Amino acid sequence: MVRFSFLFLVLAILTSCENTSSQKQNLDLSDDFKEYWYSGEAEITSYHLEQVRYGEIRNGEAVLIFVTEDFLPEEQVKANSAAKENISVLKLNATKNFITGIYPYSIMQSTFYPLNGKEHALKVSASIQEWCGQVYTQLNNRNKYEVVSHSYFQGEADKNFSLEKVALENEIWNRLRIDPDKIPTGKLKMIPSLEYLRLSHNELKAYEANSEFYTIDHLNVYRLEYPELKRNLKIYFSRTFPYTIEKWEESYPSGFGENAKMLTTKAVKKQRIKSDYWNKNSNKNLPLRDKLELN
Repeated sequence: MVRFSFLFLVLAILTSCENTSSQKQNLDLSDDFKEYWYSGEAEITSYHLEQVRYGEIRNGEAVLIFVTEDFLPEEQVKANSAAKENISVLKLNATKNFITGIYPYSIMQSTFYPLNGKEHALKVSASIQEWCGQVYTQLNNRNKYEVVSHSYFQGEADKNFSLEKVALENEIWNRLRIDPDKIPTGKLKMIPSLEYLRLSHNELKAYEANSEFYTIDHLNVYRLEYPELKRNLKIYFSRTFPYTIEKWEESYPSGFGENAKMLTTKAVKKQRIKSDYWNKNSNKNLPLRDKLELN
């Protein structure tokens, strides 16, 4: 009886972490997509990071973790069990860690993009921690975009507001992994990444953007330009499925006042693995970090 209870507990834990999507067979997705993304593993990619901050380039690390999971449509959180009401999403957790002088920065953005043909991400969140304090922003896709924002900066403390629905820069990364041909190009309204808006202290709203696809060597490039913000983003990804993201560049003015200058954040892939990382939380699993070349 003790052995049976232990096995049941282990199975329950594993089931609570792995993808349990009840809708994946009903989605308009290729067999290659289903085989790759519904394998019970996440795709984890590490990047060498050169991050712009305070008018200088900082060395650090970035990690992109893509995984499919069931999402509760009303609460807009991960579902613990399969149900017909659940929405299957491709989730991206994007992290950055770098040092500014004596103190560290830690950034995380999460984007939940539905795989049922809906137009925009269901939820996006971003948090930034450093020794001065922390900020957090969350956008929920309901009748409108509902935004909750908290900050330790004067004038940004606690805000609740709504926005009309437009394209989200955060969701572009997920959509590239699904079908880059369906991403709109040309002139459009877009809300920039929550990370950028918090670091730059720009207003969270839609801005005019120009977007395009082109090819360099063996990679496709998706480019975004925000004229008002003097900001450019280039995402380099593989030309065939699973459209892996190999590097990116983000240019914008950095610094204080008249001393601000155009600098470019760069991230270049180091290593990539597929793993059920939620089951790899023992000290014996530390070599996986070495495989990803993470400090």
